Amino acid sequence: MLRQDMIGEATRLTRAGRLAEATALLQRMLRGESAPDSKSRSAQPALKEPLIIDAKANAVEENTGPDRPRDKARLQRELLERAKQRRGFVSRGVTARKPLSTSDIVPDGTRFIDASYSNAAGSRAYKLFIPSRNQGRPLPLVVMLHGCTQSPDDFAAGTRMNFIAEEKSCFVVYPAQRSEANRAKCWNWFRAADQQRGIGEPSIIAGITRQVMRDFPIDPNRVYVAGLSAGAAAAAIMGNTYKDLYAAVGVHSGLACGAAIDLPSALVAMRQGGGSSHSVVLGDGTPVPTIVFHGDRDTTVHPNNGNQILEQSVRAMRLQKNTNRGQVPGGHAYTCTILSDASGRGILEHWNIHGAGHAWSGGSPAGSYTDPKGPDATREMLRFFLEHSFAQGSG
Repeated sequence: MLRQDMIGEATRLTRAGRLAEATALLQRMLRGESAPDSKSRSAQPALKEPLIIDAKANAVEENTGPDRPRDKARLQRELLERAKQRRGFVSRGVTARKPLSTSDIVPDGTRFIDASYSNAAGSRAYKLFIPSRNQGRPLPLVVMLHGCTQSPDDFAAGTRMNFIAEEKSCFVVYPAQRSEANRAKCWNWFRAADQQRGIGEPSIIAGITRQVMRDFPIDPNRVYVAGLSAGAAAAAIMGNTYKDLYAAVGVHSGLACGAAIDLPSALVAMRQGGGSSHSVVLGDGTPVPTIVFHGDRDTTVHPNNGNQILEQSVRAMRLQKNTNRGQVPGGHAYTCTILSDASGRGILEHWNIHGAGHAWSGGSPAGSYTDPKGPDATREMLRFFLEHSFAQGSG
């Protein structure tokens, strides 16, 4: 069976509720194997679970890479375990850590409050960081979308975004995905209904953003969205569908908007890179300024996806390219590619972090799925954000 035929068959099995069979078929395709005959497929029991994918972050692992034999064996074991689950997927366990303390999440003298938002698409809780020096004057707002299995507290502790936001006097809001919407609390970036303006999860995230803008002194020209993994894919969607709301986007270990439209294409996108077997969603006009971080040893979301986020935007305009290389003392080397407009202003940045896996670069071990070896994605991301605003004509 040809590759495209296997994807089509996996799609049919998914729609029929036979998720384990669809997963096994895609696993065979990604290993370069042929499909089993129809008789063996029909012998498998049909499953009734709803469509859920756990595009979850892996913990950082030292000295592994996609070309190493034990990495391939580990990947095959992971896929086998996923196929054994009733949903066809399993979330890997999080290494036990000590409970988070307030000092891990927010600096002294600041507030981190609970709130919620509802619209026709549903409701979500969120937490809002309020910097100490706001004094009623309009300040920037950063929307942070966590990865699978994470919470606002965990994501805030791991990225330390609240601490950098306090330095720069920014508000930060952390929408919380509900387990009822996705069992692993992943944002449903791979579903077509959650990739469009005005409906689904994009309407909820935009609604939370606007509610904070209404209730607090937010500068509407300096509102930004960022995320990790599934949250990064959701951030890319928000930047594509709400260009009038977000002045810049941060994507860490994520995928381009439209990289997947269903379960089979999501698996392919995560393992090989998206946008090759279907149309990638593209908005009209110039791209939203975007900064991308991706580890070149990421075995959860293929590093090709980071490149495709930039390629998706570059098609829309001519940009000048500049490449810088660096090394964090005692940490990772990296290559930073900057694409600038005719005026020399950086529009797109891609940080390729050498030796890093699927984890927030430069994050704190207090949170989950972080790589303290840097570079500091949080500081660089916020620096990039504050260089762009609608007042500058960059939105």
